[in-house]
Amino acid sequence: MNWGNKLILVFILFAIGIGFLVYKSYNTKYDLVSKDYYKEELRYQDKIDGLNNANKLTDIILGQDEKHITIQFPKELNKHQLQGEIYLYCPTSAANDKKIPINSNEEGMQLIAKIGLLKVPYHVKISWSSNSVNYYSDKIITVN
Repeated sequence: MNWGNKLILVFILFAIGIGFLVYKSYNTKYDLVSKDYYKEELRYQDKIDGLNNANKLTDIILGQDEKHITIQFPKELNKHQLQGEIYLYCPTSAANDKKIPINSNEEGMQLIAKIGLLKVPYHVKISWSSNSVNYYSDKIITVN
């Protein structure tokens, strides 16, 4: 095989490689962090205010057992009516994200069933309000 044939073979392999990369990139699914990314960015100051309000309280405690993830809200808010949502954000796939309304007991604890959750790290984004004061917390928990 002379150098001309080798050169043609290299060009053909290069073209096949580029074609394969184009095919793979075309068929790859990309999930955005949020479908309403720009709307959420406009409301980012609300998150900052919520973080500042939450930092004035004791910290939210995340735990888990075999069947549930437990969320313990700050002790200062026990016996208060909490409204808001818990967003379990799965960085690996948007199909595994969960939004759960807050329904804590009088001691400020909420249980979330692990059914349907992958054994991966989740960002637990909690936004809630009590007595017309907004709060926000962002934690990471690895489901096991």
